[in-house]
Amino acid sequence: MTIEILEIQHGSPEYGLEVTLRNKILRQPLGLHFSSDELAKECFDIHLGAFLGPAMVGCLLLRRVNAHTAKMRQVAIDVSAQGRGIGRRLVATAEERARAMGYTVIELNARATAIAFYSKLGYEVCGEPFTELTLAHQKMRKIL
Repeated sequence: MTIEILEIQHGSPEYGLEVTLRNKILRQPLGLHFSSDELAKECFDIHLGAFLGPAMVGCLLLRRVNAHTAKMRQVAIDVSAQGRGIGRRLVATAEERARAMGYTVIELNARATAIAFYSKLGYEVCGEPFTELTLAHQKMRKIL
């Protein structure tokens, strides 16, 4: 089967799949869960999902920072699908979407374990390391 990258509407059944995947990969291992307030704030974000048939195997969000910058957030790939290029395809699709919307910069807060992945895709570390949700992170940025 082919991986299909689709835009997801906030509040849709696919959004429910996205939240479940993000919870499983990003939050539950830390003993955390999304609050209804956190999820409500995502209504203006761009949500992308990677689907293998009806199953969502990856996702990410893009949030407007200002007229020139979007922030990539909540990138999650199901463990069963990691290492298959899905993350790379999601990021490339997000970059295309950001360019089409007039953004010239994408920034993100990368977990320390993901810095090498984003570096390979042209993102550069900027600023000092910091802790977010109990994990070491680094701010990264790419000029589109």
